[in-house]
Amino acid sequence: MTTIGLLHPGSMGAAVGGQLVRAGHQVLWCPEGRSATTRERAAEHGLTAAGLPQLLSDAELVLSICPPAAAEDLARSASGYEGVWVEANAITPQRTARCADLLPASVLVDGGIVGSPPTGGKHPALYLSGPTDTDRVVDLFTRTEVRTHVLGDRLGQASALKLSYSSYQKASRVLAAISYGLAADHGVDEELLAIGGKRPGSYLTEIDYIPKTAARAWRWGPELLEAADMLRDAGLPDEMLRAAAAALARWEQAKDDGRMDLSGALEQLRQQPG
Repeated sequence: MTTIGLLHPGSMGAAVGGQLVRAGHQVLWCPEGRSATTRERAAEHGLTAAGLPQLLSDAELVLSICPPAAAEDLARSASGYEGVWVEANAITPQRTARCADLLPASVLVDGGIVGSPPTGGKHPALYLSGPTDTDRVVDLFTRTEVRTHVLGDRLGQASALKLSYSSYQKASRVLAAISYGLAADHGVDEELLAIGGKRPGSYLTEIDYIPKTAARAWRWGPELLEAADMLRDAGLPDEMLRAAAAALARWEQAKDDGRMDLSGALEQLRQQPG
């Protein structure tokens, strides 16, 4: 059994932690300042509450799974940690390197999660890179629904892959929602769906996903801004992703709202921010 720290159990993190618990490991999480919803998620997945000092002292490995904007602050709060730190957030390779600098006593493994939380038969992929200890992370997830893939020995490879995929998948969902809203305003939404249906796998036909996009906008927007920064640093156009992030910001009131329907999502999308 390995003792693992999880910071913090959001919908993805809690489900990943639950997989590790079912594989026979102990997963610690820090309840300080967390919401009642987070506490319920942690209990549901069998996670063990611990203060941050105890978590950092007892955990042989820490999984950092949090909103992109919090990644560096989280690393800074654990600056004395001496175990393996899996930086599994949707951040640029440059920010991954900064997290490594903030954790001088740790071995940092770069990670990127692609897919839905591992519940209900879903199998997300955890991509890994770094000079050492990627095999140790692979071993931890051997008996879980999380599929691991080692990309190479350079920090930043996993982060780059995650954001490269996110920049396409999430921006495509935003564009599909905007396109459907425009067609609906002119009474040609059914015709749009018919056209989209001629292309297998087109997001244009998946209108039931629009409310899900709205509910996840608070997480997706920062990811797209991270990807935009990566594009800028690579000398590639970043305006498209910044525009998609601005569109997602119109759904800021829909945070994790599982009750929103299509009409409600489109109505919020039409509202000017501020």
